[in-house]
Amino acid sequence: MKKFLKSVTITEWLIWGLSVAAITVFFFAFENTQYLYLAASLLGATALILVSKGNPIGQLLTVAFSVFYGIISYSFRYYGEMITYLGMSAPIAVWALVSWLKNPYRGNRSEVRVNRLSRTEWCAFLLVSAAVTAIIYFILRALDTANLLLSTLSVLTSFTAAYLTARRSRFYAIAYALNDLVLISLWSLASYRDISYLPMVVCFVSFFATDFYGFINWSRMTRRQNNDNDSGL
Repeated sequence: MKKFLKSVTITEWLIWGLSVAAITVFFFAFENTQYLYLAASLLGATALILVSKGNPIGQLLTVAFSVFYGIISYSFRYYGEMITYLGMSAPIAVWALVSWLKNPYRGNRSEVRVNRLSRTEWCAFLLVSAAVTAIIYFILRALDTANLLLSTLSVLTSFTAAYLTARRSRFYAIAYALNDLVLISLWSLASYRDISYLPMVVCFVSFFATDFYGFINWSRMTRRQNNDNDSGL
């Protein structure tokens, strides 16, 4: 635990602290009694800062967040979000957890070894993503899902982010940042109808900031790990 706490930088403490503070303040400022929203948001903020460090514990917390978030999405008929997080994000997060634990960087289980996807895998991944999105679109339309196009776009970005995370690619953070922007839009529309959903908007704004940092940090990790390999360390 001491080693882990020392590994957390001032920037990471600051991002996490501001995220938690903003989420909590907005939750109580609007006298929200849906404590599941608060729990999910705090779990998500903590999970993302750990994922941004390449720490496998972040994936474990992502599984819990996916379950909570799926329940919240169901309450507003965002069936795309519910299906995505319960049927896709949570299982892929379990896969990611196993993958990260199997691929520590030089035996350090608190940092995953960064992976680089081949061109063949990128092409196959893009084709599968398009197929999944098309199928989900018709399912969501049949379920009369609220904000259908945004919900479908959320599925695409969520699937992309989850897969790239499991494959240990630094581009996971870009996909999650795009997903955050979609979710900010979705929950802003929900908040317009019911102000109690506003904390979810704040939640994903904080997630966007964390994912932006995640890409920067994983880029640093990639360079450092490549330099270590080149120098034979």
